Order: sequence, then C-alpha cells, then structure tokens
Amino acid sequence: MIAIDKTLVSDDLLDRKFVCDLVACKGECCVAGDSGAPLEPEEEAILKSILPEVIPYMNKEGIKEIKKSGVALIDSDGDLVTPLVDGVKHCAFVIFEDSIAKCAIEKAYYDGKIKFKKPVSCHLYPVRITKYKEFDAVNYQEWDVCKPACSCGEKLGVPVYKFLKEPLIRKYGKVWYKQLELVAEEKKSSLTKKV
Repeated sequence: MIAIDKTLVSDDLLDRKFVCDLVACKGECCVAGDSGAPLEPEEEAILKSILPEVIPYMNKEGIKEIKKSGVALIDSDGDLVTPLVDGVKHCAFVIFEDSIAKCAIEKAYYDGKIKFKKPVSCHLYPVRITKYKEFDAVNYQEWDVCKPACSCGEKLGVPVYKFLKEPLIRKYGKVWYKQLELVAEEKKSSLTKKV
C-alpha cells in the first residue's frame, strides 16, 4: 500500500495494466452487478439539476425508472447509488449504441449540454474507493468483464494509474497525482536496478 495524504493506495494501481476496450466488453460494467453506480453525496444534487439536459439522451425504460426512483437511492448496503432499471437490470442512465452500453450523462457532456462528465465512481472504474474515518482506501477491483481491458492494457503497457489519470486528478487533485507518479517512478527505478 502507498500512503498519500489521507489515502492508502493499492500497489495494483501501479502494477496492473488496464485500457478499456468497449468493442470487446460492450460496456458490461454499466450493465452487470447488483447495484447502481456509487455516488458522492453532492452528485445527487448535480444529477437532479442536469436531468432536463440528460433526459433527451436516455432510453424510455431509464426515464421511467428515474421518474419512479429518482436519480439516486440507497442500496441494500446502505450506499447512495444510481437506480437500476426495474431494480435489477442496468443503470438507469445506460443507453445502448451498436450493442455497447454507454452513459447518457457522458453523451450529454460530450455534446456540450452539461459540465458534469459522469459520477466520479464511473470515471474511476476499475478503481473503487472505500471511505474510512481517517482515510480513503483506493483499490483496483478485478472483475471478469474487464479481462479485455487487462489484455489491452498489457499489450499497450499502460498501468491503471496512467489510464485513470484524469479521474484520479478529478478526485484527489494534481498534487496528489504527482505524488503517485513519483512513487511509481521510484518503484520502476528500483526494479530496474535489481535487474
């Protein structure tokens, strides 16, 4: 584990390789699972405020779920999350294009309709953050649906922390990320010396 400010970061962020391959995985991380995307408390208010701009991008079943459940709810673990269609299917904000699950929020963002890209937990995936009283645990989550991303990352030689530079900076800031880069460089340098 790497201690940076009030975070403990798993070595997997430096050691594992990862680059999303949507053509191969079809966006399965937005579809599979037993709960919606984890939300920061302030993100519920943001989602409520941007909903009028996002709804035109959503499909009918997603809109129906949002009207029924709202933009966020508390799941069985007590976490604030996006709702799932019918409570068991994919995230209510998922849209399908060419059989690939994508995000209506992100599509509205890229079209310049809103300034919020998507929930930070989605942006950070496959990194998951567990909040404790004194620190955040920043961990890589291994999941079978991401095997194509792991293969792609290995092929391209891109570690998780580099693939997730933008969302890690969004969550913890540039100074924090620079410290993570320094640790990665030191680790790489020490491994090179051993060889």
